[in-house]
Amino acid sequence: MNAIVALCHFCELHGPRTLFCTEVLHAPLPQGAGSGDSPGQGEQAEEEEGGIQMSSRVRAHSPAEGTSAESNSPGPKKSDMCEASGCRSLAAGHPGYISHDKETSIKYVSHQHPNHPQLFSIVRQACVRSLSCEVCPGREGPIFFGDEQHGFVFSHTFFIKDSLARGFQRWYSIIAIMMDRIYLINSWPFLLGKIRGIIDELQGKALKVFEAEQFGCPQRAQRMNTAFTPFLHQRNGNAARSLTSLTSDDNLWACLHTSFAWLLKACGSRLTEKLLEGAPTEDTLVQMEKLADLEEESESWDNSEAEEEDKAPVLPEGAEGRELTKCLTDSSLLSDCGSWQPRKLSVFKSLRHMRQVLGAPSFRMLAWHVLMGNQVIWKSRDVDLVQSAFEVLRTMLPVGCVRIIPYSSQYEEAYRCNFLGLGPHVQIPAHVLSSEFAVIVEVHTATRSALHPVGCEDDQSLSKYDFVVTSGSPVSADRVGPTILNKIEAALTNQNLSVDVVDQCLVCLKEEWMNKVKVLFKFTKVDSRPKEDTQKLLSVLGASEEDNVKLLKFWMTGLSKTYKSHLMSTVRSPTASESRN
Repeated sequence: MNAIVALCHFCELHGPRTLFCTEVLHAPLPQGAGSGDSPGQGEQAEEEEGGIQMSSRVRAHSPAEGTSAESNSPGPKKSDMCEASGCRSLAAGHPGYISHDKETSIKYVSHQHPNHPQLFSIVRQACVRSLSCEVCPGREGPIFFGDEQHGFVFSHTFFIKDSLARGFQRWYSIIAIMMDRIYLINSWPFLLGKIRGIIDELQGKALKVFEAEQFGCPQRAQRMNTAFTPFLHQRNGNAARSLTSLTSDDNLWACLHTSFAWLLKACGSRLTEKLLEGAPTEDTLVQMEKLADLEEESESWDNSEAEEEDKAPVLPEGAEGRELTKCLTDSSLLSDCGSWQPRKLSVFKSLRHMRQVLGAPSFRMLAWHVLMGNQVIWKSRDVDLVQSAFEVLRTMLPVGCVRIIPYSSQYEEAYRCNFLGLGPHVQIPAHVLSSEFAVIVEVHTATRSALHPVGCEDDQSLSKYDFVVTSGSPVSADRVGPTILNKIEAALTNQNLSVDVVDQCLVCLKEEWMNKVKVLFKFTKVDSRPKEDTQKLLSVLGASEEDNVKLLKFWMTGLSKTYKSHLMSTVRSPTASESRN
């Protein structure tokens, strides 16, 4: 993430000051960052953690070198620094801390001030604003401010206990500065949680030091017994103590460098840009809605568990794992939340492969029932085969129309799922066997005399099976069927088209018919047009046949909630109002 994270401090003598900052460098390091170290000039300590190589370099500077570095530095003058190091983090001549990200070849460099004059000005202004005018109520907490010229800032102000300070506390802030306003706003929850953790750790260490000092020498009583002195005189004699002294942590700056470097890397990795060509498809919208529902359900589940933690009985060792496994393998939960993911093992490689295995007539019957929204039941003892079949067949439908129970020990009603996997011995009700709204694929083990290769695409794993496709309403060969089915079969039989091209063709066909579904939904559900007008619309859409109308009505259930609510909130067209009057 192209940003700068800095720790700022409000000094009683000199005002807001930048104590420590970490920035990202994509180019080679400048000479002042310790790139010319030799084994005899200093000491190196390296450690690797989380894929980042942490290098802390301390180099001995000659007097001439130190003088030039001090004169060229954009930071404040030495006369503006507290004698007790309250305005300074690293000692004079310290080159700072460097982290090398091996994966991306990015370097994270920490020092007191940015070396670049423009960056120094931006950080300086953000520091002053974070500890003066841009403060949230209570003077402690997060706030956002900035502009296009000086960058946008996430600032979190906080207090650190100090037994020698006025009011027994010092005022600090941690700021994150970047030029991308949208990115920074989207990173608000992440930055707030991680920076709050850093602040809590600093405050916890300082509180222990404060309590120990108060126990040894209570400052409140001593101040009350001290004779009154003018305020200015008291200020001049009360220089700020360093943060390492307040927390009693000599490795504080190295730890802060590690935390800031990880923060920049993690915040840059959690959000990625994705190119969208045009408006998002209905499948994309439905998937986003399902993901949001799952996250909301997970949060509510976690909250309920936290509330009932004290009331819950103590489970024997290993019971929690068994309960979790039970929840994750419960077929009803998988179907309700829509989170079922197919197994990696693919028995059926594509729709074309399935058509070769089942045969053209059986595949046409199966595909017809899938497109119409009828229940598709597979009976087999091979779970991988059933799940692979559903993985292939679901590609013919919009995501919102797919309800899968991958494998169950009992029959489930059609309103719960339109794809159902069953064991070979599970009984199916008689009314389902004779129903025209269901199709059953039974997988039997082929006899030795009937073993035969099923196609060049198959790895012979399917040659040991016989597939029997039955339905209460078989599709006759002379039945026209829905238009999209005929186009799908034409693409599958065209050997000049590769599997990838057929997949893209299928995506285009689904989008074409989903657009027709949207028009029909607005025409019938939103505008409430009469049946005569609906028939005219279906003729214009090229979907006036019975199978096409059934398909459109079923696919209408797969429309996203976003699209439906958008249409319902729009103003009804004047034509619809006139026709109703």
